This record gives sequence, C-alpha cells and structure tokens, in this order.
Amino acid sequence: MTKVTHEFDLYGKHYALEAGELAKQATGACIVKCGDSTVLLTAVVSKERKDYDFFPLTVDFIEKMYAVGRIPGGYLKREARPSEKATLTARMIDRPLRPSFPEGFRNEVQIVATSLVADQINAVDTISVMGASAALHIGGVPYEGPLACVRIGRNPETGEFLVNPTYSERDHSDLDLELAGSATFISMLEAGAHEISEEDMLSAMAFGQEAIAAFCEEQKKFFAKWEEVNGPIEKRSYVLDEPISEVHERIFAHYDEMSAALKDADKQSRMTKVADLMEAIKAEFTEEEQEAWSRAIAVELKGLEKHAMRVMVVETGERVDGRAADEIRPLMVKPDYLPLVHGSGLFQRGQTQVLSVCTLGMLNEWQRLDTIEPVDGKRYIHHYNFPPFCTGETGRMGSPKRREIGHGALAERALLPVIPSEDEFPYAIRVVSEVMESNGSSSMASTCGSTLALMDAGVPLTRPVSGVAMGLIQENGKTVVLTDIQGLEDFLGDMDFKVTGTVKGITAMQMDNKATGLTPEILRQALMQAHEGRMFILEKMLEQIPAPREETKETAPQILSLSIPTDKIRDVIGSGGKVIRGIQEDTGATVDIQEDGSVFIAGTLGAAEAAAERIKAIVKVPEVGEEYAGRVVGIQPFGAFIELLPGKDGLLHISRVAQGRVEKIEDVLSIGDEVKVRVLEVDEKGKISLDRLDKPEAPASSGKKHEEHGERRPRRETRRPGDNGGEHRQPRRHHDA
Repeated sequence: MTKVTHEFDLYGKHYALEAGELAKQATGACIVKCGDSTVLLTAVVSKERKDYDFFPLTVDFIEKMYAVGRIPGGYLKREARPSEKATLTARMIDRPLRPSFPEGFRNEVQIVATSLVADQINAVDTISVMGASAALHIGGVPYEGPLACVRIGRNPETGEFLVNPTYSERDHSDLDLELAGSATFISMLEAGAHEISEEDMLSAMAFGQEAIAAFCEEQKKFFAKWEEVNGPIEKRSYVLDEPISEVHERIFAHYDEMSAALKDADKQSRMTKVADLMEAIKAEFTEEEQEAWSRAIAVELKGLEKHAMRVMVVETGERVDGRAADEIRPLMVKPDYLPLVHGSGLFQRGQTQVLSVCTLGMLNEWQRLDTIEPVDGKRYIHHYNFPPFCTGETGRMGSPKRREIGHGALAERALLPVIPSEDEFPYAIRVVSEVMESNGSSSMASTCGSTLALMDAGVPLTRPVSGVAMGLIQENGKTVVLTDIQGLEDFLGDMDFKVTGTVKGITAMQMDNKATGLTPEILRQALMQAHEGRMFILEKMLEQIPAPREETKETAPQILSLSIPTDKIRDVIGSGGKVIRGIQEDTGATVDIQEDGSVFIAGTLGAAEAAAERIKAIVKVPEVGEEYAGRVVGIQPFGAFIELLPGKDGLLHISRVAQGRVEKIEDVLSIGDEVKVRVLEVDEKGKISLDRLDKPEAPASSGKKHEEHGERRPRRETRRPGDNGGEHRQPRRHHDA
C-alpha cells in the first residue's frame, strides 16, 4: 500500500486528502485537511454479522488537546469524556452516513475521527464527513457515496455566500448553515441564522448542494489516483438481511388490522393496540418458525406498521390522530408556572409537554469551554433533559445522551440571535428544558418553553421565537408534507425538518432526510408550511405573555453595572483583595471587576446600590468647588489631613482651620473630628488643598493655656514630613473578585 495525496482548491480554501500511510490495519483510513487543520478518519467493519434488527453504526469524534498545543485541564491531565462540541460533530458525521448504507446491513461499523491539528482558523468538523466518506470508499465498504459536508456562511453586507468560512469569517456572518449529503441530494442539515427569510435560506441550501457536489467530485479524483497507484478498489462482500417472502406475505396480510390499530390519537393507547396486534401476529408462527425467522419477523412487523401509517397519510390525507396534514395539535401555554424561580414557562403541544426554567446569574458564571475551537465560553446556556418517564418507560438516569445534547444545542441556537447583549442585560443566562411528556418535536416545544421562561424572567429578547417540526411521507408515487409531526411520523416518515424563528425570519433549522427525491419545490413547501405553523404557535404564546416583563423577579439577582478607570482597579480591589472583600461583606452584594474596568454588582437592589456607591467613592476624583463633610485622619504642624472619600484625603492648611491665627492645630482639631470643607485646588499630581466652611474663632493663647495646665492633645496618627495632601497607599495587586 503506497501513500496517495490529492490536493485541491475550492471556494478560496486549500484542501488535501491522504491515505496509505496511517492506520493501515483499519478497514479504511484517510487524512483530510483544510489549511493546516488535520483530521484522521478511520472506518472499521466487523467481520461477523450482528443479530440485530437495526444497523449498528457508531461514530466518535476525539478532540486531542495537543492539536491546539494545550495540556488538558483536570487532575488526570488527559482527554476524558467528549465535549458537547465533539458530541455534536460526531452526530454531524453519523447522520449523512447512516442512510447511505444498504438496507439489511448488519455488520458493526465504527467511524473514529481524531483531530490531529486545529489551526484555529479552519474548522475540523465539516471536513470530517468527507474524510469518513473517503475512508469507507478506500476500504471497499458498500455505501452510497461519495458524501461531503459543507458550512455555508453569508456576508450580510454583500449577500455573498461563503463555503467553509474561517472562524473570523463566521463571526461576521449572519448565517451558519451546515449541509451534508451526496452530489444529488441533502441528507442532513443544521442551521443557525440571524432571522433570515425563507427565500434566502432556500438560496443558501441550493448553493450548498452545488458545493457538496464539487467536494464529491474531488473525492472521485482522489479515488482515481489511489487506483492508479494501488490498484482497483474492490467492494467487500457482506451478507445482508433480506426479506423472506413467506414471512412478508403472512404478516402483511394483517394490513387492515394494523391500519385500524394505528387510528388512535392517544400515544400510549395506540402503542398498546399495535403491540397487542404484533404479538397476535407473531403467535401465528410456530415456535420453530419464530426461532428460525426471529429477526425477519421483527423487521416485517415494523415494516407493516410503517407501510400502514404511510399509506393512510398519502391515500386518505388523514393522520393516525385524525389531523389534517397542516394541522397543529392542541396547545397549552402557561408562563410564570413556578414560584420563586427567576422565570418559567410550560408549553404543551398534543402529548409533548416541556417545562422550561430560566436562571439569571453574574457574568462571571458564564460557561467556560475547554475545546480545540477558539471559543472561550458562552454566556447563554440551554440544557435539555429527556428522562425515561416522559415516554412512560424505565431507564438509566445520568449524564445527558447524544440526543439530549443535540436537542439542547438546537434550542440554544434558536434563541441565541435574540438574546440581548451584555451591555443591555449584564447577566449570564441558563435555561433548562425538562421534557415531561414526549410524543414528537420535544426540541421545538423546548424552544417555545424557553421563550416563555426568558420573557417571564424579564430578559429583553429582541423578538420572541417559536418552532415547529415538519415531516414528509413519500409513498406510492405521492408526497405529503406534514406539520407538527408526532413520534410515529418522525420514526416511520422520510424527513424530520425542524424550523425556528421570529416574525422577521428563521433563527435555526435541523433536518434529517431519508428521501432521495427531496426537490427544491418540496423544501419550499416545507419551509412555507413551517412558517404558517410557527406563526400560529407564536400568536398563542403572545396571548399569554405579549412581551418580556419590564423588570426581573424579586428572587433574581439585581445587577448594576458601572465603569471605572483601569488605573483605579487596584484601589477598588485593595491589597490582597481586602477592600473588595470589605465591600462585599458590608453590603452583602457580589462584585465582579473586569480587566477593562467594567464592574458588575449583584445582590438585592439596596445591597447592589450600596456597593456601587462605595466603589464610586473610591474611584471618584474630587473637583474644585465641591464640598464634603470629611473626617480628620492626620495632624501635622502645618495642617490637618481630611478624608473626603474612602482612601481620598486632602490637606486643610493651618491657616484655614479657623478665623484668626492658630498657633497649634491641636487647639482646634482632633483625630476623628468631622469637618465641612470645600476643595480649593487639585494639582497635577492629584494633591488636594481644602478650605474649611463655617470657620470657628481661633482660641486666644490656646497653646500657652495647654502648657500651663500640663495638657497636650495626643497625636494618634501623623503623616510623614513634607506631605501636603493626595493619596498614600501601597501598590495593590490586580485581583479578579
């Protein structure tokens, strides 16, 4: 086996495909590069066929921190569980590959993507699909390829589309659209957008399909080079699960019974009827037949359910719950559902019910990310939980599964474009969507529930967001687009197409497609039908809460923000954090100081205001003409030092402490006395000269009188000779409170 490399340029970026040098014991292996970003893709197919009634494909994306020259955090200092981004990338690779394998393929397939270099300019996620496709092809694995994935961005000023934009280009794009598939059809789609119109999204999808075709063509050139050097690629032979005609005929003879069992709007009741029917059909087979044909029987029973549901839709226009194709299930919308929490909302559509809860916190509570991407963290966080009880089942409770991470990311992406900026709303924001019941489209219910929770919490969203899931049935040469699909229509249908947005445009999309005949006309119909559906849902939401609440809840932290000069940060923090700790202990507020001088103060409104006043006093520079009620903090023969503000002193000269001549300042003032003064002068070094208001008469022969009686005022605090005002503090270490 000889190493083969194919380099090419497309849409302003340089790419390379390499094979024949690394991981040669895998069924197939390929390195894919964009710029210097490099990923190794390996594919291994088990030699034995598994006794499953499903295709056993697993995909893992491994983030290696050495790819960005970093040592992993944590005690073990090695890569542990995958980050959410790694999980989402693995899903991105899986979704276009899974439907490309032949029906009945039961050998176990594992795809592993290992990041070797992440140049912090070009992303490694989309190119991994092309690498996986090449690894499968070189390994002789039967699949419908080549496949590729592209990210489409858009310059908002010129409207120009970008293919696989750099991180910098993505920062200035109003679209982040990821598409994967073959040269002729799209099988997977993910999108985030800043309220883009349906027409613009369709144009971006059409452009993306052309780009996918271009990358598939480059793979073909690579395969041709490989065969020139290493000989023809021979497709491996795998035994497929093929239908047994006798089993098929005996099971499909119960078509009418299955159609009747499916016609039930209640999910649990319908599932019970279908399960009972399947058990009755299975009982018609002898024990010997059941043992010999166990897998075929299971496959055909599921096939009967799928066929009956699909024929019902395309032939009668009626769905299993009696709805029309474009009809949305009954809605229930309840904002402010829970007491005490910062914001909450219950959203129910049919038998899908989600409770979303919003929590507000200090900006320093943002989520820090440790990934190979040049992203430090995020301020808006959405988490989605799908416990087994929401489908009436038992199961393991623990860390979120890939599906939960993917659904949470979709709802987060849907709302991110309308979240206010830090300047407008200086909070970290977390929303948790708890799925209470599920019968399809729980991610879209999470989007709607999260909008309710955010508005209830007083988060000033740019515009509210709603979402709906669309489906597709292609059967007997007919096509029907479904609005608001339920679980059965998702599982047995040809497409799951989720769309979220505002009245202005689309904010997020996700699609998994099994239909090769998905034309632009069908996509247009699905998007327009989705627009009507989500506008209907949004109207019902706004009937219950027409706008974000004007103020946050009393239970939420009140956050005040102010800006201080950067050279005053150390004064506010104090030596070893002494000053800022004192402010927090005295007021009960929490103070967060940023390196640019931004200060965020959280607490009850009174506590936050008290802390803000303390900080303002520390950084304030007194101005000529201002009057203060100061305290005597030091005495020298030439005058008294008066504390005007915390840490801010001025000199009241002996000639200005009283009317008339004062021989000794102790005759008039003592440490701790309160004095009303006016600022006379602030010199270029910041030293302050004061004049006393309401001067008393100078005492006659006060100094002699004290000496006669043997009295002398104690001098409890003195200044160094030569001091005449200004600040006298040790340099303080910059400390992040």
